[in-house]
Amino acid sequence: MSHTTANAPVGAVSILRFVDAVLNFVNKISAGKELRATRRALYALSDEQLTDIGVTRADIANI
Repeated sequence: MSHTTANAPVGAVSILRFVDAVLNFVNKISAGKELRATRRALYALSDEQLTDIGVTRADIANI
């Protein structure tokens, strides 16, 4: 049985790592925006509404 290995073209791994790093950065930015929007929406709720969903104002910063 013959065993072959496939080699990636020169630079392909570096390009893959770069693209992966850019995508990770974009995902972190997006997650941060979503987190801020969630906190903003929760802060806009009344204390009664927060109680209804089981959250206190102090909890919002930890979300």
